[in-house]
Amino acid sequence: MNILLLGSGGREHAFAWKIAQSPRLEKLYIAPGNAGTRACGINADLDPSNFPALKQFVLNNYINLVVVGPEQPLVDGVKDYFLNDPEIRHIPVIGPSQEAAQLEGSKEYAKAFMMRHGIPTAAYFTVTKENVEEGCAFLASDKVRAPYVLKADGLAAGKGVLIIDDLAEAQAELRAMIDGKFGTASKKVVIEEFLSGIEVSVFVATDGVSYKILPEAKDYKRVGEGDTGLNTGGMGAVSPVPFATPEFMEKVRTRIVEPTVRGIREEGLDYTGFIFIGLMNCGGEPKVVEYNVRMGDPETEVVLPRITSDMIDLFEGIAHRTLDEKVLEVTPQTAATVVCVSGGYPGAYEKGKPISGLPTVSAAIGGGAAVTENSIVFHAGTALKEGRVVTAGGRVLAVTSLGDSIPAATAKSYATIEGIGFEGLYCRRDIGRDLL
Repeated sequence: MNILLLGSGGREHAFAWKIAQSPRLEKLYIAPGNAGTRACGINADLDPSNFPALKQFVLNNYINLVVVGPEQPLVDGVKDYFLNDPEIRHIPVIGPSQEAAQLEGSKEYAKAFMMRHGIPTAAYFTVTKENVEEGCAFLASDKVRAPYVLKADGLAAGKGVLIIDDLAEAQAELRAMIDGKFGTASKKVVIEEFLSGIEVSVFVATDGVSYKILPEAKDYKRVGEGDTGLNTGGMGAVSPVPFATPEFMEKVRTRIVEPTVRGIREEGLDYTGFIFIGLMNCGGEPKVVEYNVRMGDPETEVVLPRITSDMIDLFEGIAHRTLDEKVLEVTPQTAATVVCVSGGYPGAYEKGKPISGLPTVSAAIGGGAAVTENSIVFHAGTALKEGRVVTAGGRVLAVTSLGDSIPAATAKSYATIEGIGFEGLYCRRDIGRDLL
């Protein structure tokens, strides 16, 4: 099978690494990929948002399946583009339609979907330019209390959420958001009740009718140790999550996953792909914080290494609506991912720093990633410059290790990082520690 994988980050390198292990793979192309993905297949100099160029590429290279990594092409309608073109509609796209992608693309759309299907989530109120003073009054009412949660309705690269303790500041920020603080993403703002608890990410593969629940994960968003400092795209992750007991996960399945998939089916949404459900464990009761319509990053780097079954087999089940016939096998081992970032991230940072000490690519566990005896090194923000691997993003590498416990897995990742260097390298040293 010839596969085209869209994206360029750590998530896509993890997918490429996993796909490359399948004996059913003939050729894998990654568009545009990074310095790490070239070990798994062929990097293609393509913009995932240039749909006519994608069409030409899939026809020229006899592509049998397209896997979409990031959210933007899905929200922009890449699946619809394929379905509406007679020349390429036979090529399955792993991901939802543009309408279904609004579960991530619009916070209001997602909240209304949850309300329609009785899925537990925080109370909310939607604000636009027309009712901004009503929104300020809602903040001051007894329906919400500090801390106040303000979410840009549209995609804001993970930075469109503010959590504010002071009422006057929250009202001022609400006005600023409506006035364009996050561009068009905050033309509409969702005010939410603050949920107190501990977060966990649950990943679901669905063919729109049946589903499989993949390993859960907990990620670490803040840049500083002890969950301090600014929010980032993610500084690390662990899987499994100790508090996600069989009892808790059964509540997640019956109260959240089942009604979500049923709702997708009842509303006639075309959804063949992954649902990433961000949950809050509120005293043992799961509540939905958000939906994402693709796998998470860095969670993919911690979830996929735990899956031992064939990835192409899973994709085939999703694409052809035979997912219930497929077997999902998962190792009981713990996986821990630690992300190495550029100095200054998530603020301003420099690119083009040479990376030393990268392990050589090994075929021992399928190839396609730099592997030490203990770890898999996924590239997130890297590029090739004059034959050398250099930094090309805020999040540069995601180092994943398997072990019999969280301390065992994280110790391996940190030992691997000790041998890697680039100017300004920073990582959090407390990934997983809060779960011990």
